[in-house]
Amino acid sequence: MKIAFVSSEVVPYAKTGGLADVAGSLPKFVRKLGNDVKVFMPKYYSVDEFKYHLNYVDLVGELKVRVGGFPHSAWIYHGKTPGSDVDIYFVHNPHFFHRHSIYTNDWDEDERFIFFQKAVIETIQRLGWKPDVFHINDWQTSLIPLLIKKNYNWDRMFDHTSTVLTIHNVGYQGAFGMQAAERAEIDPKLYAPGGPLEHNGAVNFLKAGILFSESINTVSETYAKELLTQEYGAGLENVLAYRSADLFGILNGVDYSIWNPETDAHIPYHYSMNNLSGKLENKKFLLEKAGMHFDPDVPLIGIVSRLVSQKGFDIIEEALPDLMRINAQWVILGSGESRYENLFSELAGNMPSKVWTYIGYNNALAHLIEAGADIFLMPSRYEPCGLNQIYSLKYGTVPVVRKTGGLADTVQDWNEYNALGTDAGNGYSFNDYKAYALAHAVKRAVNDFHNKPVWNKIIRNGMMKNYSWEKSASKYNLLYHKANSKR
Repeated sequence: MKIAFVSSEVVPYAKTGGLADVAGSLPKFVRKLGNDVKVFMPKYYSVDEFKYHLNYVDLVGELKVRVGGFPHSAWIYHGKTPGSDVDIYFVHNPHFFHRHSIYTNDWDEDERFIFFQKAVIETIQRLGWKPDVFHINDWQTSLIPLLIKKNYNWDRMFDHTSTVLTIHNVGYQGAFGMQAAERAEIDPKLYAPGGPLEHNGAVNFLKAGILFSESINTVSETYAKELLTQEYGAGLENVLAYRSADLFGILNGVDYSIWNPETDAHIPYHYSMNNLSGKLENKKFLLEKAGMHFDPDVPLIGIVSRLVSQKGFDIIEEALPDLMRINAQWVILGSGESRYENLFSELAGNMPSKVWTYIGYNNALAHLIEAGADIFLMPSRYEPCGLNQIYSLKYGTVPVVRKTGGLADTVQDWNEYNALGTDAGNGYSFNDYKAYALAHAVKRAVNDFHNKPVWNKIIRNGMMKNYSWEKSASKYNLLYHKANSKR
């Protein structure tokens, strides 16, 4: 099959979250299944055409893409995603994409991604490459199924092209004023009150994607179920319920050529399930880097995250007095809301022997924390999939998580599974989104850390898990065929 994979961010070119990791890995594995895959993304200021060996596509030339009745120029660049033969195309327009960040609060945020989506469609037309499936991701690409069925339906090449929409986080929907639909030149009947684009008095890009795509999926089976509830549906639960027969959950995978303690280029000591000595050496190395004393009997708890309430930092803040009384050390890497950045910076300043905080993004340090920590904390309010808990399992770093979304699908609570008569647990989880529940789960983990036969069993259970992209890509391949059969 021919798959057009469209994303607003792709590793290693641009990243704000898990979407970029998926877009950087999944197409490679879908390609390995014999599909012809082309990836499309904006050419942000950070995308260096020389570094990534990109070439201007003369065959396409300068496109004149109309937004709000006015033409804007698009220039297309082509390359190959690192470590694969997957084609990637970049839509270049400095006015729209040379901004201070990938996403903005600028007045024309809707125009930026209307332009991008139309440019992708018109690039494909110029290439003469007829996709069987558009695989679109989140609100930034969610107008594509509507556009090919309405605005571009004069071109018969899309008559049998289906769309798969992946929702990575329903909290981000692309809600704009009614002028957004006018800028996209969409039939006014479609955004009239109660129409497929209108939601709570605004134009909602994600709603359009849900209603016009042949298949919809999200990034874990539990999150697919949670989306149908008022608690997690972010106001679109009824729209998703309407399409529930076409809604699926496929857990994100991990590229084990990058995240593997036996080969990881970012850690000083390699190790395996059968020889964990390197893990202890990584812990020593990390603590030395953090300026903290190493004690093999004191657990090291790691956090790598966006520092925002959604990731559980409101209940971490509330639980801090209790958590700081535990005999454990902490390393924290992330950035986000200033209140949490300040909180953890001050905590490290006040307790330098116990807490080390790095504000910002540091990929090498993220790998080192996964390798050097004993416990990994991830108490999200909601988590569509989550990747760090999957990395942690592979690295023998026992995750403590809230039981939601992909965290529930990947982390099996040691005590809960023991109660069921099995010793298959690989971490610790809690249900109530409360500070006391978080603190209790951490205490259970720290208590078992001191029981080495139990602890080593939990580590082994985690390291035996396989969440590779091969498994997930096969499920996506089936979904592509399912969606295509509907066109």
